[in-house]
Amino acid sequence: MDGGTFLRLGAEPPTLDPHLTSSAESAVYAVEIFGGLMTIDRNLAIVGDLAESWNVSEDGTITTFRLQPDAKFHNGKSVTAGDLKWSLERAADPLTESFNASVYLGDIVGVLEKLAGSATQISGVRAIDDRTLTITTDAPKAYFLSKLTYPVSFVLDRENVELNDNWILEPNGTGPFRLAEYVPGEVLRLARFEDYHLGPANIEEVEFLLSGGNSMLMYENDEIHITGIPLSLLPGVQDPSNPLRNEIVAAQPAFDVDYFGFNTTEPPFDDVKVRQAFNYAIDRQTIASTIYQDLVVPAAGILPPGFPGFNPDLEGYEFNPEKARQLIKESKYGSASEMPRITLTLPGSFGATIITPIEAILGMWQEILGVEIDLLQTEWAIFLDDLHKNRFQMFGGLGWIADYPDPEDFLDVLFHSKSNNNQSEYSNPELDLLLERARVEQDEQARFEMYHEAERIIVDEAPWVPLWHSNGGSVLIKPFVNDYFLFPMVIPKYRYIYLTE
Repeated sequence: MDGGTFLRLGAEPPTLDPHLTSSAESAVYAVEIFGGLMTIDRNLAIVGDLAESWNVSEDGTITTFRLQPDAKFHNGKSVTAGDLKWSLERAADPLTESFNASVYLGDIVGVLEKLAGSATQISGVRAIDDRTLTITTDAPKAYFLSKLTYPVSFVLDRENVELNDNWILEPNGTGPFRLAEYVPGEVLRLARFEDYHLGPANIEEVEFLLSGGNSMLMYENDEIHITGIPLSLLPGVQDPSNPLRNEIVAAQPAFDVDYFGFNTTEPPFDDVKVRQAFNYAIDRQTIASTIYQDLVVPAAGILPPGFPGFNPDLEGYEFNPEKARQLIKESKYGSASEMPRITLTLPGSFGATIITPIEAILGMWQEILGVEIDLLQTEWAIFLDDLHKNRFQMFGGLGWIADYPDPEDFLDVLFHSKSNNNQSEYSNPELDLLLERARVEQDEQARFEMYHEAERIIVDEAPWVPLWHSNGGSVLIKPFVNDYFLFPMVIPKYRYIYLTE
């Protein structure tokens, strides 16, 4: 059946501006409303979006993109190379205050100068004619096309942005869906863009209910078409007598990692032995098995299982209370009583319930290390802003999900000393050099070996406490919903869905 509306619960986006997007909560909408040169398809391959074709110079530094001839903005205006050049320069304009521009566009010649305010244009981006764009990078980078799938590189309509102060509520994107309605805290509705250059979506609309509610009850009342299944209810849903049993769909593991982060420049986490002690003092396996019922797997390192560059032989931190206590004694503080007070900041409303796994970890740290930790909760948008400004001594209650299938997106983006996403303020010249060598290595095996070594360094120096990776799970999807793909990362997906009677 062509058409129809897909209904689901949704999260409030911190922003709908793709150039300001820095979280999955915003990206899930940005990738549907907007688009860029490249995208990720249903097979997780990097493919052209606005780019019909591209070729790379012999030295690997100049990529020439030929644009789709029928690519249009939602108002019917054709997309040109000039639109892409202007959009990249807006993202790199210091007045835009794009947190991720340096991270995802910094390989392009001239971006860092533009961000610093010392250039008015990006010298490495040239519009040759309306359908031809060249981008020059500072060196051949194996992951460069992958980075162009991130929203900070997406095209915007200059007139839409510059002539409408509320443009973000009426965006003129190029994605498979238009923003038809957005009432913060209530609803966000996407409508099919009939002239989408990669083919119009099957469904007419996607409606995200932002007001929350009991998702299982809403699903049973046909108010939404998909829901996760709370662990406490899963046995009942799986019961052979329950008609919902036939609507259970297994979700594949996401390419993610949950973690606590330390500010390595602030006491007591300026001492690597303290950071290592906190890692040894967590029984990850017991928490994964008893609390999460094996819906997560303990993380030995940073990269998730099945992800390109994953190292199955990496040894992480086993649960070792004696080792943890010994490391505290060997640290410059000597004992927990000599350490300054520690505040762990989590996202969440003031007074919100702390989830059981975090409570369990705090209990282990108190029992094993003698450390009592103060908790501070802030609303998600405020939390993100403070995280980006490195205001936390210790932070948690969050994770990282892959933006594109390359280990650079975890290890370099999160731990290079110059990366904006290095919220631990961790700095290691040896690691920086290794990551910089991996950026330009063209042999995949040699490159992945470099990332294996980089991950070993990161785990040993412990700027994070890696906790776990998701291990799949179960969701309920209405039987008339077809091709709702449960991808392990955020990519455009709603155009594939179709509904049957």
